[in-house]
Amino acid sequence: MQTFTSRRDILKLAGLGTIAAASGQTFAQANPDASRAAKIRKPAYKIGLASYTTRKLDLDQTIAIAKQLKLECISIKQDFHLQMNKPVEEQKALAQKVRDAGLDFYACGVIYMKTADEVKRAFEFAKTVGIRVIVGVPNHELLDLTESCCKEYDLIVAIHNHGPGDKLYPTAAGAYELIKNRDKRLGLCIDLGHTMRSGINPAEEIAKVADRLLDFHFKDVNAAEAKGGTVEMGRGVIDIPAVVRALDKIGYDKLAAFEYEKDQDAPQVGLAESVGYLRGVIRTLQE
Repeated sequence: MQTFTSRRDILKLAGLGTIAAASGQTFAQANPDASRAAKIRKPAYKIGLASYTTRKLDLDQTIAIAKQLKLECISIKQDFHLQMNKPVEEQKALAQKVRDAGLDFYACGVIYMKTADEVKRAFEFAKTVGIRVIVGVPNHELLDLTESCCKEYDLIVAIHNHGPGDKLYPTAAGAYELIKNRDKRLGLCIDLGHTMRSGINPAEEIAKVADRLLDFHFKDVNAAEAKGGTVEMGRGVIDIPAVVRALDKIGYDKLAAFEYEKDQDAPQVGLAESVGYLRGVIRTLQE
């Protein structure tokens, strides 16, 4: 396996993503060695966008950003881009708009489920818009019902950890203990940032919950403590190469999404840098 030459090399690749976002070019067009870029090993998992990143932008802008950065799939934040209280036909039309743009609209979330009615509403919504994954936070006493709905609707619920201060699922490993003996469609969405904010090594956490990892949120944070905040990937404290290696080691082949929480009014440049950095990591780790 190839080793890193320097952090500067990785950030150079990340910078190409920033240039692409600013100029409207594709990653390959911004790269002077486009023929080599075309040979970059793709991971087994799809990489996309969690639209909480673009919560201050509309759905059309969100789609355009995902397309410009060559992201393959999207997890829509329903509170902002595809509201659950809209008429069914409007929900279906918005979902179709995403798919017509060539994006794999695979998930919605995070959806909080505090009552039985909210659990059932989430599954009906998922069925209506045709997604496969609910990134969710069901109350503990609703796990039986959630599991039953996973079976009935043949849908995945990926429980999202929210770090220090979250009374339900602060860590992925803690959630794992509650679901490890349940239906395989009830699993986890590891959030890298919240994991690091809990003082947990994300690569080690991935290994611990590997058989229940069904979705994944890429990000970086500036401190391994509760007050840590999102920064451009590669500028924070998370060992991204170790995370990529861990995902490869467990054979992760599902979906992952960037959730860039910084710069909410204009996240394009920071997101582009983060996407470029991750692609640089993947590129330098290829055999």
